[in-house]
Amino acid sequence: MRWIAVGLALAVVACGPTPEEQAAADARDVAEVKANQNAPAEQLVLDPIRYREIEKFELYGAGCSFVPDGGGLGAVAIAMADEGYAIRNGELLRFAADKGSAELPYLARREYDGLEYSFTLDLDEASGEKTGMETSDYRGILTVRDSSDAVVYRAEGLTQCGA
Repeated sequence: MRWIAVGLALAVVACGPTPEEQAAADARDVAEVKANQNAPAEQLVLDPIRYREIEKFELYGAGCSFVPDGGGLGAVAIAMADEGYAIRNGELLRFAADKGSAELPYLARREYDGLEYSFTLDLDEASGEKTGMETSDYRGILTVRDSSDAVVYRAEGLTQCGA
């Protein structure tokens, strides 16, 4: 009886992977985990778009501008009929309007696509309040995503649309 137990124990040990096979399996498992990990998304910092940048880059026309809560008076994104704009480290970022996305007031669009980033401007149109001859203010949310679709900027704030 003892010999049967010893024989079964040896058979179980013999059926398992060799140390080399186990090391190779472990290496494959580690490589798979590393391949499926995503680095944390960078947090994008947007510069305010002031009047001097509007003049310099000729950002004139109808559309919507987004000012984050607590961010002062400077808009950090402008959404127009054909293009959207933001500034990062003094560099103008251009975005193409997604003509298939929802139309916002004054020909702006909900979605814009760029080379490195895309942005979505969501408005609470029910909150709209006329603030001038050709302007209305809305509560809105600006969401910027990187090329891997990770959110790198999200803020609630004031969205002013007008001509």
